[in-house]
Amino acid sequence: MRRVSSRRLFTAVLLVASVLAPTTTAMPAGAVDAARVGRTAAVDRYDKDDCPPDGLGPELTARLDEAIEDVRRQTGIPGLVVGLWMPGKGNYVRATGVADTATRRPMTSDQFIRIGSETKTFTVTALLELVDDRRIRLDDPISAYIQGVPNGDRITLRHLAEMRSGLFPYSADPDFVRDLLSDPSRSFTPQQLLAYGYKHPNTFEPGQEFQYSNSNLILLGLVIERVSGHRLADFIDERVLRPARLHHTLFPEGNEFPEPHPRGYTDQTLNGEVADSTDWNPSWAWAAGAMISDLHDLRRWARIVATGTLLRPETQAERLKTLPTGYPGTSYGLGIFESGGWIGHNGSIPGYESVTVYLPSQKATLVLMLNTDIMYEGLEPSSLVARAITEIVTPNNVYDRPVPPR
Repeated sequence: MRRVSSRRLFTAVLLVASVLAPTTTAMPAGAVDAARVGRTAAVDRYDKDDCPPDGLGPELTARLDEAIEDVRRQTGIPGLVVGLWMPGKGNYVRATGVADTATRRPMTSDQFIRIGSETKTFTVTALLELVDDRRIRLDDPISAYIQGVPNGDRITLRHLAEMRSGLFPYSADPDFVRDLLSDPSRSFTPQQLLAYGYKHPNTFEPGQEFQYSNSNLILLGLVIERVSGHRLADFIDERVLRPARLHHTLFPEGNEFPEPHPRGYTDQTLNGEVADSTDWNPSWAWAAGAMISDLHDLRRWARIVATGTLLRPETQAERLKTLPTGYPGTSYGLGIFESGGWIGHNGSIPGYESVTVYLPSQKATLVLMLNTDIMYEGLEPSSLVARAITEIVTPNNVYDRPVPPR
């Protein structure tokens, strides 16, 4: 069997052997408090603060066109959407390549995309809203909510959101890789996912190191369900998506995928051959990477995440306390990273990659959507595109998120 790295199977999670299934119900319509309604009004102002309707000028536009197409062709990206908005300077929106390699249907900017690990920004925002509600505290141990977590009395919710828990990534477990790739249509529960990781000891003591492990996010999803009494998807819809006015973002229950969307292509297969992964079931990603969105919503979301519109200022300040990752140029906070001054997250799931980041110093937003996750010389194609763009438009703030070693 071809070895698939734990970075690529990105929702590394851990077993909670004795987790009690939370009782969940539909989210009531009146769950948003008055303070949050006020924050929703602040979100609405974003549509009134758009960039000029014109582009970035012929010279800069031509340089971007050439650089993006060079990277797309070099790395073999089938289709790519780029959105760049720079207040006071203009904007740049391009779709290039194909959405379907069989029919040669062109890529367009109005399509839905699986956003992979960008889901973390939604899950952690939901968690931080519970902090604002004073129903949880970031320094509470996970054992206060979920039983059976190794070292759970010392691992805090903060450690989980910061990727500093030391919990073993379940996606590094060979049985998980085999089970997922043998039947990509299979539906996993969070508890089933966690079971793969609990076969292994923790990798370090809480807080000592950074390790990108989506096991952390599965546990945070369970905490949200336990504390709120609602399904994670319902809570995120009511408390995050609706106040943020994200009408084209969703948390799927299975492999549903709204139209229009591009076909997705991956080499994360048992034999290493490229496969169409469009309809694979993302349940194995759950709170760490199952969500779907589009260019318009991701543009809005980039600024909301970076500026904390849905959160109390003191809670957003906690989120933005990024710590070193051990990889030059990149630090990680509570479900977000900072790279070259850009704040946000990227996403990778078999067949798709995305980047949604915001540069506070220029109030600039960059969104990328790709219909492949196939690496190029060990690097994510989305990172190569983002680097090429930012080298041109923000040379003092270059996005250069390195890939952890396999």
